[in-house]
Amino acid sequence: MHIKLSTRRQTIFGLSLSVFLWPTYLNAAPITFNTALPVAKGQFLIREQVIINQSGDDPSGANRDRTETAAVTALGYGINRRWAVFGIIPYRDIDLNLDSGGQRVNRNNNGFGDLNVFTRYTAYKKDQPGQTFRVAPFIGLKAPTGKDNASDNIGTLPPPVQVATGSWDVFGGVVLTWQTLKYQADAQISYRINNEANGFQAGDIARLDGSFQYRFWHSDMSGGVPDYLYGVLEVNLINQDKNRVNGIDDPNTNGTRLFISPGLQYVTKRWIAETAVQIPINQNLNGSALENDYILRAGFRINI
Repeated sequence: MHIKLSTRRQTIFGLSLSVFLWPTYLNAAPITFNTALPVAKGQFLIREQVIINQSGDDPSGANRDRTETAAVTALGYGINRRWAVFGIIPYRDIDLNLDSGGQRVNRNNNGFGDLNVFTRYTAYKKDQPGQTFRVAPFIGLKAPTGKDNASDNIGTLPPPVQVATGSWDVFGGVVLTWQTLKYQADAQISYRINNEANGFQAGDIARLDGSFQYRFWHSDMSGGVPDYLYGVLEVNLINQDKNRVNGIDDPNTNGTRLFISPGLQYVTKRWIAETAVQIPINQNLNGSALENDYILRAGFRINI
């Protein structure tokens, strides 16, 4: 497994410091999806992640190799003890290399993607000494804020190289969190309805995610709140319907992917550093759809 970092991607890393504002102190949380833990009333939450998505196992014979590096920024606000609102926007850098016409061709693009906004409601909570359990449904909208018709000297870029889709999409789901002093478990089920724009429609996406975070080290507690090191293990089951072009299914797109995602989180009172790698353990894809090699995530959160 190799990780390729261009100058542009190194720049994205340099710009990607994250902030995560909690009312008192920080807790462990899932790395690849959301949590049901609340955002306190009147508090802002900012989170940033760098995500490298590498795909290069190509059954089509075109020897496709696609690498995307994204810096994803999330901003949340606690309206009250039950309601919170969030906005998420990515900056995406995409490279696609393939064999075409007897030569190696590069198609690339970068820019801000589409804006996602959603609201989350704490529908159920049960607090006990040393532990809490919460259930929080969420619903949101993706707005076509990014450019979806970029081109190069060859022509209009194909959808896998566009940073946006041009469509208004809706999504929703529910997330559950059980937190104790020693560990935390989270689960999420979600569905995204993707709509058509400019003759292209990405397939709808259904997801089932789970996360377990276990605290296996802490610093000296004599000075107050200690630092913690958590081991994280997550599972992501993602099914995406076939894309549609001019109303016709593309038989060589999407399918079902199952990832196992080990990671680490270093948690202090003021900041968190985290990383995880999503490793595909099963990919049941349609036709000659391009397979994932890995997805690497790294983030840094701070409480101010």
